[in-house]
Amino acid sequence: MKRLTSRKVKEYMSWRTDEEMKHCPDCVAKACNEACYEFNHTDAKDLMKLLFFNDPIPELHTHSYSFNTATGRHIIETIKEYYYEFEND
Repeated sequence: MKRLTSRKVKEYMSWRTDEEMKHCPDCVAKACNEACYEFNHTDAKDLMKLLFFNDPIPELHTHSYSFNTATGRHIIETIKEYYYEFEND
């Protein structure tokens, strides 16, 4: 499994968008890593891209005809729950 670090989160976000990051990169990395483990996916960066940019993950069936599936919405909500848990620690 490819894990995320806060450094990788910052680098990817600065490459993908010119907006300032408003969320804690450490918490984003931990939340995506935790969700990656829970959903048995191979790359935590895919989950971060789904969360912030709504990029589809075909292996997890997150989109159908460019809309989020119930699975995709569940994954996003799970990552958000983990993020807020880590942020409040």
